[in-house]
Formats: sequence, C-alpha cells, structure tokens
Amino acid sequence: MLNKIIFILSFIIGITFTSFAQNRTTSSDGTTQVKMINTYPNPATTVVNFSFQRDYSRSYSIQILNSIGKSMYRAKNIPSFLAIDLKDENFYRGVYIYQLLDRNGIVIESGKFLVVN
Repeated sequence: MLNKIIFILSFIIGITFTSFAQNRTTSSDGTTQVKMINTYPNPATTVVNFSFQRDYSRSYSIQILNSIGKSMYRAKNIPSFLAIDLKDENFYRGVYIYQLLDRNGIVIESGKFLVVN
C-alpha cells in the first residue's frame, strides 16, 4: 500500500514540475529563456534522452540525482546527445533531478524527469 502511495505522489509531483517548464526557464529578473538541454520522453519508461538546444560545449558534465539526493548517474565531457538506458542504470519509478555542470563543477542548468516503469 505504501509503495502505491509513493508512486502516486511521485507521479503527481513529476507531472506538475514537467508541465511548468518543458523547454523554458525564468530567470530571477523575470525574463524567459530557452533551456540549454532538452530532456525527453518525460515521463520516461526505458530510456531518457538529453540533447542540447544551444550553447553546447564538450566540457560539460551531467549528474542525475534521485528524489532524496543520491547520485544515480554521472558523466563527464558529454556529447551533444546522450541516451541513458534506465534499466541498465537501475532507475526505478520516481522523480529524478538532472544537473548540467560546467568544467568548474558549477550547475548551469537543472531540471526534472519522471520514470514510470
């Protein structure tokens, strides 16, 4: 019963966050900007894709955290398109946070995606 409740809450939270900002972010001054990286499909079942929409640099890294902050995946010098097999990396149902990092380890963009397998 608890697993069902956790799944339902994760699904609702994931849908809420993803529906607000698919490809756009709002900066602190209120202007809307196009995101650097596109994440799809969202929600994901077997694979999640990351593709750059602008400003690609080979020096970027990506890390993916689960909903409690545990690092689930990390890659350095990522290509302009990255596909992650969710089953190979042991991603279970829930909301995950990705962070795009520059060469100094500073987060330059972040977002969320939902896994529903």
